[in-house]
Amino acid sequence: MKKLLSLLCVLSLSAALLAGCSTAGDAGTSETPGSSSTPSEVTEPGSSQETVDSLDVNVMALKGPTAMGMVKMMADSEPVEEFTDQLKEEYENVVSSGNIYHFTITSATDEVSAALAQGTTDIAAVPANLASVLYNNTEGGVQVLAINTLGVLYIVESGDTVHSVEDLRGKTIYASGKGNTPEAALNYVLTQNGIDPSTDVTIEWKSEQAECLSALMAEENAIAMLPQPFVTTAQAQSENLRVALDLTEEWDALQADSETPSTLVTGVVVARTAFAEEHPEVVSAFLDRYQESVDYVNSNVEEAAQLVGQYEIVTAEVAQKALPECNIVFIEGDEMKEKLSGYLSVLFEQNPQSVGGALPDDAFYFSR
Repeated sequence: MKKLLSLLCVLSLSAALLAGCSTAGDAGTSETPGSSSTPSEVTEPGSSQETVDSLDVNVMALKGPTAMGMVKMMADSEPVEEFTDQLKEEYENVVSSGNIYHFTITSATDEVSAALAQGTTDIAAVPANLASVLYNNTEGGVQVLAINTLGVLYIVESGDTVHSVEDLRGKTIYASGKGNTPEAALNYVLTQNGIDPSTDVTIEWKSEQAECLSALMAEENAIAMLPQPFVTTAQAQSENLRVALDLTEEWDALQADSETPSTLVTGVVVARTAFAEEHPEVVSAFLDRYQESVDYVNSNVEEAAQLVGQYEIVTAEVAQKALPECNIVFIEGDEMKEKLSGYLSVLFEQNPQSVGGALPDDAFYFSR
């Protein structure tokens, strides 16, 4: 954080915009030590008297689309190398928000769950049904802030045998994400098409998407369930791979005649309830900046892809092809509640344990 300290001090001496410098941990993709919410005072640019509370906010995301929507916010939260006039203006905007964000990207769902439970992260992007499980298991210890990813799951094969869900009967499907959204979505689509996931197909669960890719490459006519951007990664490695089914389309077809059709929701952003209740204005500020980041990613694919590559989520080349297919969104408030509650209700009907044994009550949904 020496760079940040020096930049703040330069700004204080040269323009008298800041009354003091505060220190914080490095922002980026490495883990941030200790707990968050360490307050300090930062003078707003243009004022010698007005101050705002500054908090160190720890944010975690899983590799994939849930992290992709954050990359612009991550980049904006990093200290700049040189203090040009243009960067000075941009940096003042970061400082005036009053909060310093520390980002950690991981591929381990358990790591995110543990961090939320232990209070070592404040905000996290997690699978949608995991948010409900955490809410139930922690007796309301998390709140969902926004939906950040809609359906991104596809059935991919190294052959040409699957053209409908019925074609999966009797087949082996390689998949990752057991106990989370991928398993719940696959089971729903299969069962609603009259296929018993436990007897009519063989689902081989892998710990990581890379293992599914390896199986696809190693076997002729292999079938796997993959999310974006891993679909694009797989196709870049082999021209023989084809997208056989879009599970979002299959879900929507099953829901078409429902009075209250649900939406396939892959990921959400949650916060520790204690943190949200103690700092609602900090959560609101985070959501504003996160929404701006999502809008930027969707509107500037080439530039966003470079940032995705920079943070080693996937390569920039893969990200540029995959981003338009990743369904990265920002949905909050009543619309979030409607879409997410409908999705969780579908999962609850097929397996109550997939959402933690009970549907979350209204306190689960953060509102500002």
